[in-house]
Amino acid sequence: MIKTIIRRLIIMVPQLFVIMLVTFALQWMMPGDFVSNLVGSELTWQEIEAQRVQLGLDNPWYYQFWNWFTSVLRFDFGISAQHHRPVVDVIGERLSNTFWLSLAQTILLFALAIPLGIIAGRFARRWPDKLILLYGFIGMSLPVLVYAIILIFFFGFNLQWLPVRGSIDPVVVGTGAVPELLSRLRHLILPTIAGATLTGVGMIYTLRIQIVDGSVSEYAKTARSKGVPSKVIFNKHILRNSLIPFAQGIGFTFIGLLSGTIFIEQIFSYPGMGQLFLNSIQIRDFAVASTLVLFYSFLSVIGVLIGDIAVTVADPRIHIK
Repeated sequence: MIKTIIRRLIIMVPQLFVIMLVTFALQWMMPGDFVSNLVGSELTWQEIEAQRVQLGLDNPWYYQFWNWFTSVLRFDFGISAQHHRPVVDVIGERLSNTFWLSLAQTILLFALAIPLGIIAGRFARRWPDKLILLYGFIGMSLPVLVYAIILIFFFGFNLQWLPVRGSIDPVVVGTGAVPELLSRLRHLILPTIAGATLTGVGMIYTLRIQIVDGSVSEYAKTARSKGVPSKVIFNKHILRNSLIPFAQGIGFTFIGLLSGTIFIEQIFSYPGMGQLFLNSIQIRDFAVASTLVLFYSFLSVIGVLIGDIAVTVADPRIHIK
């Protein structure tokens, strides 16, 4: 296991280098830069050009890439052109919000998908299965944007039960830890529901299929012929084997939600890394955008590794080679 982890981390180095090169090439081919946004402001052309020189945007592409690459090796990700602060500080302010949102979505996702998948597989082709399949059909056909707008209209504007934007109510800032915590939890509810309830549809279908296939497998038939009770067959054999793919997807699911909350954060104006990523692309703040791309790429590799480790923990018969 230790050798596998070390090998994966070594392989990650050239992967990240290629990602850095592709990311920089895409940025270079995009029209305009951050200084282009200053055109039409009160600054003169001379002052705008001085800004471009100060940011190093007048240098050749290979010189800019080398400076950026060597800076990353020193864990120096540059200065945000928009915020005029280190990129690490700008991202650090948003990281906690995205982390808690992703964690809440992961908890709700598994708490919803696993029981519904088990019920659908256990009672296949009966009325509980049909109701769950109906929920899955609606979830697969309903876009996240439309679903989020429905939640905002119903719970935010109509009933006025929950806030629909931001991560905390400004009036409770500085009033104490408990009021701030409760406000943050209330702001998490709608984005969490919007992100988890539709994402879990695929997991429900996957678990249902695994259970249905396991029910007609050879080992299940052999156990029944030996007189093993159906409850024991289901709990110790069918269900355990069906949950192995979920163990592999635990790490990748959380990491995927951590990097995939971009649209949820944008819809609910939730100040996380996803919203920061979209804004940095729009205003050509490439220092922030490049760092976030590297961060998401690193998380993807780590997520796959965590999933492989979780599989070996769930079933010791499986070994990573």
